[in-house]
Amino acid sequence: MTDAADSLPVRRLSDWDAAELQTLIDDYGSPLYVLDLERVRQNYRRLAAAFSNAEILYAVKANALGAVLETLHGEGAGLECASAGEVQRALEAGASGSEVHYTAVNPPAQDLDWVVGAWADHPELTVTAGSEDTIDRLEARGYDGRLCLRVNPGIGAGHHEKVQTGAAAKFGVPAERAVDVLRDAADRGFDVVGIHAHVGSGVSSDQLDAHREFVARMGELAREVSEAIDGDGLEFVDVGGGFGVPYREDEEPLDLESVAEATREALGEVDAWLTIEPGRYFVADAGVLLTEVNTVKEARDTVVAGVDAGMTTLIRPAMYDAYHPIRNLTADAEGAGSSAAEGRETVPQTVAGPICESGDVFCADRELPASERGDILAIGNAGAYGYEMANQYNSRPRPASVVLEGGEVRLSRRRETVDDVTRAEREARTE
Repeated sequence: MTDAADSLPVRRLSDWDAAELQTLIDDYGSPLYVLDLERVRQNYRRLAAAFSNAEILYAVKANALGAVLETLHGEGAGLECASAGEVQRALEAGASGSEVHYTAVNPPAQDLDWVVGAWADHPELTVTAGSEDTIDRLEARGYDGRLCLRVNPGIGAGHHEKVQTGAAAKFGVPAERAVDVLRDAADRGFDVVGIHAHVGSGVSSDQLDAHREFVARMGELAREVSEAIDGDGLEFVDVGGGFGVPYREDEEPLDLESVAEATREALGEVDAWLTIEPGRYFVADAGVLLTEVNTVKEARDTVVAGVDAGMTTLIRPAMYDAYHPIRNLTADAEGAGSSAAEGRETVPQTVAGPICESGDVFCADRELPASERGDILAIGNAGAYGYEMANQYNSRPRPASVVLEGGEVRLSRRRETVDDVTRAEREARTE
């Protein structure tokens, strides 16, 4: 499924082979997530080359599939985890404790219990706390290991207000209180190793000024902390990830070399590792979602192409008003080798799912080849926050997913059934 386009900074939806993708639907059904592990590797290597001499952690929440974790860990990435479940996945993927950071955001008690228990077997594991209360709760559980403090620098950026975390009150200790909090933690016996902040998700080229200002504040804070705390100083300054990818066809990819250079310059002289935590950048353009058209109707103001995927399958358009490219694979395959005039007419269409919500649409009035029942559509850039945010609303089972590697295809998640959806309820009746 790979070609010369894979060496480029971005893989467009048009670079995927339409006939091969349609074959996957024949073999595995619809809807179907497809992820190319070789593209994941290429994305990692490109970013690692730009950010040489930086510690790279993969933000697991972007796509927690075991094959993805194993692939990125094999390339040299550590794993940044937002929950105990993600920590468990990271360890099962072969990561050592020293390669795992647990970034706790208002962590449930059972999460802290599990992570502290794992720390007993993996003492090099790092816990990032975002509040003094979390530090107290860790101490109450006997944890005095590697501690990183998440700070709130007051600067946010990203593709949507819901993911601009750098200034949101939910995330981190206000930067002006960080020195006192870390000094207190060190006095209480914690092994203070780093500071962390994340400006937001999907940062684009026109938001790099905010990113530079955010990194500069982290550099200033790191120097203040190192002066205030006795010992060996900080091991790392973690400036998060958030590197955007171009979802729209006319958007240009980030110039990673420029971003890396600007990040180092903004950070300044710090006697600590620079740590970054990309997620989306590694996996977004490595994945597509395939879905079948089951209903076509003329509405008052548009043509509606109804498909078997919906907001339970890919929620980003409904939740963030996110743009995803859409391609009619069947129409492309029919038109291969034909002139444009011989292909299907292009008409404005609303691609909608089967969920009983008006927000359950992937696009509105977008120019696409006229859809017919049975057509296979591909939705691009679905590798990040696609399956991870899939759900069972309307009692709909989650889709299957496959991975591509070395010219082979393998099932990575089987398709759920209604029995899977209702299993916990049935089991509760028999307890």
